Formats: sequence, structure tokens, C-alpha cells
Amino acid sequence: MGTLVGHVAPGFAFLALGLWHLLNHIKRHSLQPNSYISTPWFPSSKVRYIELYLIMLGSSISIAMELFIGPKKHQPFADGTIPSNHIHNFEHATIALTFFTYAAFAILLDRNHFKRNTRDALTQLLGAIAFAQQLLLFHLHSADHTGVEGQYHLLLQIVILVSLATTLIGIALPGSFLISFVRSASIFFQGAWLILMGYMLWTPEFIPKGCFINFEEGHQVVRCHGEVALHRAKSLVNLEFSWFLVGITIFSVCFYVILGRVIGEKVEYATLSREDEYISDDVESQEDTKYGASKSSFVGAGKEGFVASIDIER
Repeated sequence: MGTLVGHVAPGFAFLALGLWHLLNHIKRHSLQPNSYISTPWFPSSKVRYIELYLIMLGSSISIAMELFIGPKKHQPFADGTIPSNHIHNFEHATIALTFFTYAAFAILLDRNHFKRNTRDALTQLLGAIAFAQQLLLFHLHSADHTGVEGQYHLLLQIVILVSLATTLIGIALPGSFLISFVRSASIFFQGAWLILMGYMLWTPEFIPKGCFINFEEGHQVVRCHGEVALHRAKSLVNLEFSWFLVGITIFSVCFYVILGRVIGEKVEYATLSREDEYISDDVESQEDTKYGASKSSFVGAGKEGFVASIDIER
């Protein structure tokens, strides 16, 4: 992190993960509203662990970028110690390492075929630990806490806290769709906010009035001319967060309504089609029964008439 790409790339990862979870939770709830049970991750039809593999891949790339590719001279241990201007790189890499651990153990738990409730609860706990680590390191971040970047990180911590809380609550309430819905939306929110941070903090055209980009301790930060400019810049960040909150709320609820309606109509159509088949089968069987009964009665009547004619002749 600390650059536009360093925020936008993981932002897209969180955005895609949150959208993937929203899609699957809504789909599962629409198909099984009375027996809905949430899961910490969702397998794919072609590659079962594709979600977890991508998390591990993204985390590995992030660690490599933070420790070996991004830092100057590609070496975080220039003299055998961690340079002060690389501490934030280690903080970001540690967050990525925790998510890598979550994904790796999620695969391990699934392959060992433990009882589903226990397996999902442990996986959910690992996810909660990852969010807790993310919240801790952003809260104790070695980067600027007082400037514009600090305000972005402060508001990001609120979203991470929601992800952490809903993940922990989801362990005790796996049948609550609302908890899963909010958790997925918060992960989506994390991604959107990280992308916004990348563009707003490292694009000169988007820097607030009275502020400028300054190179400090190996990375660029936003500084402002005086308290008035800084206060205005932070207020703009608060407004952005409020607008994003409203926008993502509208998007999530509309996504639920539209997707739930589409899936519900398909389920209803499939149910009606099966009922039509049953009805047609019943009608055919009834017609066969009626036809057989009328035929037998006709044959019986014919036999009775024939016997009666013989008696008369006698």
C-alpha cells in the first residue's frame, strides 16, 4: 500500500469478494428461505476452491509487493534490521499473511471432512481473526494518523469492525441471512473505500484545496496548509464516506430485490412445471381408468344381453 496501485489492487479484491458473497448468500436464501445456513466461503462448480485459491494468490502477491518489489532496492532488510520507512510495508504484509492463513486452513478443514457445523465455525473464526488483525494494524498504523490519509483509515476501521462483528456473530447464528448480508456488504464496502482512497490520495487533481502531495519517509502523503485547510479536507472525507454508505446500501438492497425476484420466479416456474406434469399424469391415468371402466362395462353389458337372448330362445 502507500500508493495508488497499493490501494486499488486490494480494493478490487475485496470488492469482488464482497460481491461474490452477496450473490451466493442471496441465491441460497432465495432457494432455501426456511432452511438457509450461511457458509464462510462458496465452492465453484468447476474448481471447488477457486475463491480460496484467489485469496491465497492475492495475499502472496501483496506480500511480495510490500516486502521485495515495492521497497527501494527491493530489500526490506538492508542492514539486517527493518528500516523505519518500511515498517508500514511489514504491517500491510502481515495483514495479507493473515488472510493467506485463513484461506489455507479453510481448504485444509474442508478436505479433512470434519462435521460441517464444526468446520464452518472454525473457518469463520479464522476469518474473524483475519479481520481482527486487519483492524488492529490499521488502528496502530505507523503511517500518518492526523492528516487526510489518517481520516480515510479511521473511517475504514469502522467498516472493518462491522466485518469483524458480523463474522463473530455469524458463528453463533449461521441461520441468520441478515448477518451474512451485512458481512458481505461490509466486505464490498471495504473494497470500494480502498479504491476511493487510492485515487483521492495519490491523484493530484483530486487533492483538496489548500493541500498538496509531499514525499516523506519513502512514500507520498497529503499535507495541508494550516488547520483550516486540514479541517476542510477531513470534512470532505466524512462526506465521501456518508455518500458511499448511502450508495452501497442502495446497491445492496436493490441487488437483493432484483436477484431474489429473478431466482424466485425461476423457482416458481420450475415448481409450476412439475405440478403441470403431475396433473397431466393424473388426467391421463384418470382417462385410462374411465376408458377401461367403460370398456369393461360395455363388454359386461354385451355379455349380459347375449346370455339373456339365449334364455329367451330356450
